[in-house]
Amino acid sequence: MMAMQIHGNKMIWKLLFLVLTPFLVLYASESEIQVFSYVPGVEIIPLDTEIVAGNIVRLKIRARGDRVAFPNIDEIDGVQVLEQYERVTNKYHYINGVLNREKTTLILTFAPHRDVTLPPYSVEIDGKIYKTKPYTIKVIAANAQNAEDGNKFFIYLETDKKFSIVGEPIIATLDISLKFGLNLLEKPKYGKPLFKGFFSKMIGDEKVYTKGNRQITEVKYLLIPQSEGNFNVGPARAKISILNKHKLDMFGRVTKADVIPIASRRVKVEVVSKTKESDLVGNFVLKNSLDSTKVQAGKPVKLTIKIEGDGSLEDFEFPDFEIDNVTVYNEDAVITADLNGTTLHSTYSKRFAFISNRNFIIPARSISAYDTKSKTVSYLKLPSYDIDVKGSQAIAIRKSQDKLIRIDNKQKSMLDSEDEEYLSEAPSLPYDHWLTMVLVFTLGVLLISILYVVISLYRKMTYFYRESEALKILYAHTSESKEVESMVKKLYAKKNGDKTVYIDKKALKLLVECFVSKLD
Repeated sequence: MMAMQIHGNKMIWKLLFLVLTPFLVLYASESEIQVFSYVPGVEIIPLDTEIVAGNIVRLKIRARGDRVAFPNIDEIDGVQVLEQYERVTNKYHYINGVLNREKTTLILTFAPHRDVTLPPYSVEIDGKIYKTKPYTIKVIAANAQNAEDGNKFFIYLETDKKFSIVGEPIIATLDISLKFGLNLLEKPKYGKPLFKGFFSKMIGDEKVYTKGNRQITEVKYLLIPQSEGNFNVGPARAKISILNKHKLDMFGRVTKADVIPIASRRVKVEVVSKTKESDLVGNFVLKNSLDSTKVQAGKPVKLTIKIEGDGSLEDFEFPDFEIDNVTVYNEDAVITADLNGTTLHSTYSKRFAFISNRNFIIPARSISAYDTKSKTVSYLKLPSYDIDVKGSQAIAIRKSQDKLIRIDNKQKSMLDSEDEEYLSEAPSLPYDHWLTMVLVFTLGVLLISILYVVISLYRKMTYFYRESEALKILYAHTSESKEVESMVKKLYAKKNGDKTVYIDKKALKLLVECFVSKLD
């Protein structure tokens, strides 16, 4: 009976082995699982032994043992590691009656542009140090043919200059190329390349087009060197999510994607200093316009300047104006940059407003520009302007008040003379009639005064100054307090069409009444 049970168990194990063997072989082939040795150790398993320059290399360092600690690998033979992660594969087995397992594969990705030699790496396994063997990966120089034929996807970075001077614009072009027929889970994700040592800005929008059997996404960047030296532009990186046909669910549907990082080569750019100091680098012209050289006190004089030409104006700022007894407002500069073929064409425009109660001078300005072709410096000149300010608001108000007083005195003298004639001709009245008239007159004056005060208070409580009226009154007092200056800026911005500005009517009324009361 016992013998039959043992024999039956052996038959069951044989049947299970025959059924499961095909699945285990298929799983091993699809998962790239190699035959493990149960002896602790470590080895390098490169997935590519020869690549095209700039393409991604995926490198595996596989350790056998129960407790594994890999070193931190930031670069390989001077090439930066783009991504690294560990994958654990459990393979349970018994050695001398003790359960052990083999595990842990460190996967590294990098993009070399020359032959690289992997040095021996020290890996701690179960408390002991094991070392990998050196390994060399051959790198083939990149060209259009092998890049197109040998890759389903690649990323390419190029610059229009390999030699530049400080401040001279460089155009960097990034191409992400995908061969038609790829089963992408989503659109490729790419980040801004490394532009250390440069001011950088994307030009326009990304451009997608087809070329042969490939789809290409093109992105252009403006680079401006900030200092002299030898710099590396890039690398640029992207991630491609490709559906894996071998990873199916129970219904035969593709459920997972392989996320594959790719990287471009680095472009070396030499930057030298300018032979002559200048504010700009390029060929530019300056245009300006002034709306008037004569203005009433408290009214703005507007100056517009525009610089245009070949070169970059992205990091340029026109110098501010500081003029005694003049309030100067300036709007943010508007800068545009467009590619005209391979030449960068830029414009810079800015507006200023000057407000004062006395005559003043807008000083001249001079901007230097270094021409890289002629290696000479030219000057963009803004002339000075004499501004004639007519009168002041306070003087005008005082003059109008004096005129009103003179008219009032004249009318009063005329009324007094007429009253004297009337009284001399009028018959005398009894005393009680005089007393009644005086009382009635006094009561009338008192009622009128009370009514006048009530109406004045009501108007004062409910009246809000119009913004244009308030702006005229406050202009002359802009420099007297920060509150007035801030309110004038808001009124001026709103007057020029800025709908985002909010004016507190109560605060505006209080400010205006401070100066109206002084004039009264």
